[in-house]
Amino acid sequence: MDANKDLQAIIRQPDEGERRWFFGGGVHVWKATEAQTAGAFLLFEDQLENGKDTPLHTHPGSDETMVVLSGEIVMHLDGLESTIGAGGLVMAPRGMPHAFKVTADATRVLCLHTPGMCQGFYWDASVPLEDGDPGSGEVDFGRVMDSARRNGGIEILGPSPFAGQGS
Repeated sequence: MDANKDLQAIIRQPDEGERRWFFGGGVHVWKATEAQTAGAFLLFEDQLENGKDTPLHTHPGSDETMVVLSGEIVMHLDGLESTIGAGGLVMAPRGMPHAFKVTADATRVLCLHTPGMCQGFYWDASVPLEDGDPGSGEVDFGRVMDSARRNGGIEILGPSPFAGQGS
């Protein structure tokens, strides 16, 4: 039986896709879910504020590819730091420790997980936004950690490697 026979084509315009406030900071715009791709990938846009950073973490079962659409991030990847600007790409292979910090206003990143197995984590660590809601909220790493424990897809290894660094 062909597992892809029930798949539907996906078309999303720039402003289309469910918008969710992620408790780690930022607004996710869901472009393609695990279910829509039969688990092949998960794709969302992450709209980020300058200064946001992530804890050191890994995705044990998926590769994470990020394309910077606008703005800039510094990626800490297996102990090395690189600045990635608009149009740049970074890929963290599954199991590789990484973190990032946003270093410019209006940063937008397209985030691709292959295979698509992290959706439960992101979904449980976020809430839907109403139409017109600009998508700001309180960062709550306790909820992020709880979701990681419940849903897998991510392993938090420690605090941000950028702690104490200025914007």
